[in-house]
Amino acid sequence: MKIDLTDTTSSKINKALVKGRRAIGTPAVGMVLTLVIVTDEENAYDSLKAANDASREHPSRTLVVIKRAARSPRDRTTSRLDAEVRVGVEAGTGETVVLRLYGEVIDHAQSVVLPLLLPDAPVVVWWPVNAPLDPANDPLGALAQRRVTDTYAAEDPIGELTSRAAAYHPGDTDLSWTRITPWRSMLAAALDQIACKVQSVQVDGEEFNPSCELLAMWLADRLDVPVKRALSPGPGLTGVRMETDCGPIVLDRADGSLATLHIEGQPNRAVALKRRETAELIAEELRRLDPDDTYASALKYGVERLGEPAAPVTETGRDKDAEQGKGADEAADAKKAPAKKTAAKKAAAK
Repeated sequence: MKIDLTDTTSSKINKALVKGRRAIGTPAVGMVLTLVIVTDEENAYDSLKAANDASREHPSRTLVVIKRAARSPRDRTTSRLDAEVRVGVEAGTGETVVLRLYGEVIDHAQSVVLPLLLPDAPVVVWWPVNAPLDPANDPLGALAQRRVTDTYAAEDPIGELTSRAAAYHPGDTDLSWTRITPWRSMLAAALDQIACKVQSVQVDGEEFNPSCELLAMWLADRLDVPVKRALSPGPGLTGVRMETDCGPIVLDRADGSLATLHIEGQPNRAVALKRRETAELIAEELRRLDPDDTYASALKYGVERLGEPAAPVTETGRDKDAEQGKGADEAADAKKAPAKKTAAKKAAAK
């Protein structure tokens, strides 16, 4: 069921929600949290679809805040709030309110959202794109216990990680961190099977991929060993190699779906490590509403403390290295030749 409201208020939206619940025969509110999605018109559909899919696990009231750009000078001074209320099948297992803000009300979005929050329920704010540099001090972020961003959508993902570390507050998290949960679980399980000391680590993945950087920082922070980033064509994160005093441990995923785990002295194992959809990532983040201390520790480790990215190795590179090695040998022989001639002259003089 959909109810469209033009030039409305938060009070009228609340009344429309009550009316909608009664119309579909569910007057009681059985939702566990309020999810606020702050996005633009272009990304609103995909974000809302992911939230609706996640609501099967976490029934919630979803508020989509869309700040519409002014098309004329009059629009900049005229404030207006349009809303679309969805209940029933079209809203997943909860309720959805799409809020479109125009004019001066854009700068006071928190005043619109506050009366629509579920009473005595946690609040989570998610920015799929264009997240503020300091989410906790954002007017909407200040209403929430958890603040979810996505560094992957930023123009400079690596620089964004540095900004996130500088402005971190308990409750902040990022979907780039959530994407590597299966990797972290698999690597931790692999280390539990051996009694060896890790000496160094190499993380392979696409350039400028924040998930690769976060995994490298997590490994460096937890293992206290040198970690190097190596570039690969992707997709995303493609492999981790840990050198231990008992032999290498390699987790390799070349196709973005199925990975191979190699542990020295054990047969290779195929493990499912597919790239997950946004709905799965959001559902995982909604399972816990306490601060993620592990994420905070890895984030604050710092990208700049990682080893220099390794250049991708190619056949041409190998040939070039061979030529350089050959040239070095010839230079060494040339240096030895004059020394032999000098020794011969001294012997002749004697």
